[in-house]
Amino acid sequence: MSEIARLRVEIEEVEPAVVRRLEVPLDIRLDQLNVVLQVAIGWQNCHPFEFRHGETVYGLVSREAIENPLPAEKSTLADLIKLGDTFDYDYVFGDDWQHTLMIEGLSPAEPGVLYPRLVTAEGRCPPADIGGPSGYETYLRALADPNHLHHEARVEWDDPDFDPHQVDAATIARNLEKLAKFIRPRGTGEPGAK
Repeated sequence: MSEIARLRVEIEEVEPAVVRRLEVPLDIRLDQLNVVLQVAIGWQNCHPFEFRHGETVYGLVSREAIENPLPAEKSTLADLIKLGDTFDYDYVFGDDWQHTLMIEGLSPAEPGVLYPRLVTAEGRCPPADIGGPSGYETYLRALADPNHLHHEARVEWDDPDFDPHQVDAATIARNLEKLAKFIRPRGTGEPGAK
């Protein structure tokens, strides 16, 4: 049975805070962890990502790149936390959505439980391609003020009833449960194993 890490994930420089607490297998591959984070936070998984601790970077390898990160598909969360219990996750390099990930604890997996699993969720994910934290701040100001120059455009950008405080934790939990059926530890012979 795999060891489980409890992760606290927070998008940096965003108010109100967007925080997720998750339980994931310690031996999850980092490319799979990226998908878990995309689902848990609410991103659309259509941009590059990196996991960083100091100078050590894991991500997607490109044949065209002069320098490449360590391959995320060949590395696990266990590899990353050997470097420390706090690290960075970056998504959409142009918009610079930076996240802080902290390991809050390790424990044995519970029998019969599918991982990854949502523990708590706070704050709604910003809309896609809004321009990073500063664009999101402008978006929220424009939504809140009907007289704002960009109010109408921002209302049409995403959900007209967008509330940054409201998060649909039940849907996130269901989506992670569906995803858990495809993510298995290495070498188990189960679906999703590599």
